Amino acid sequence: MSLRTKLQGTGVALVTPFKSNGDVDFDAIGKVIDYVIDGGVEYVITLGTTGETPTLDKQEKKDIINYTYDKVNFRVPVIVGIGGNYTNELIKDLHSFPLEKATAVLSASPYYSKPSQEGIFQHYKALASETPKPILLYNVPGRTGRNITAATTLRLAHEVENIAGIKEAHDSIHQCMEIIRDRPNDFLVVSGDDELSLPQISFGFDGVISVVANCFPKQFSTIIRNALKGNFSEASRDHLRLIEAIDYLFVENNPAGVKAFLYELGLIENNFRLPVVPVSAALQEKIKKFIKEKL
Repeated sequence: MSLRTKLQGTGVALVTPFKSNGDVDFDAIGKVIDYVIDGGVEYVITLGTTGETPTLDKQEKKDIINYTYDKVNFRVPVIVGIGGNYTNELIKDLHSFPLEKATAVLSASPYYSKPSQEGIFQHYKALASETPKPILLYNVPGRTGRNITAATTLRLAHEVENIAGIKEAHDSIHQCMEIIRDRPNDFLVVSGDDELSLPQISFGFDGVISVVANCFPKQFSTIIRNALKGNFSEASRDHLRLIEAIDYLFVENNPAGVKAFLYELGLIENNFRLPVVPVSAALQEKIKKFIKEKL
């Protein structure tokens, strides 16, 4: 079964809750995992950038991966995030991290270095040659500083056997449509932008890897399933009801916004590792009001 078949619908990029002393809060991770799976998401992503991975050490990452496998217990597929800007170090991680139970690896493109498109191609080709797990590209130029062009994505999709899909978070509809037009039939293309997911699905995207599904898993996974079935009037109606919440999620910082929601829902403590800090008191009050009045 191809990833395009296996990962249709909504994946959720899980947060990493922390205790007040800064330790990883595994009990809270478990609560969030149960909450999103019970809410109907089709798969989960551990150690995505929403999980504050730049502030986790390698042992913590391995512990979180293993805990996620145990808690999910094969109820849904698990994708593991392994990305960064040092190719050789990522290859070491691909060999040392526990990936046996992973369905795929999600790998954000190199940040800060701003490699050429050839550099990006060679980076992913090197990663793909070092792991039996399928690799999903993650294009998020707003964070990495460099776009993976449609031409590079398609070159990887057609020329590198282990490149199985992309989480596309560029806001260029033209670029997204080029990828859909020319992708291999089994190449998974999912949205990396909750706000744009419906129009992207309308011309061929296979779903979304979502932030908002951490806090609204039932509502958002239903929206995405309706869109994939072509029920866009119903999906659009329900999506518009969440637009205010989506704004709150990202207006100051992700994952500060989603953690603020999860805190108000009683699932986690509202703690971070610097340089990330909680949202402002004014935004926290708006989030609290939204949950009370509109959830």
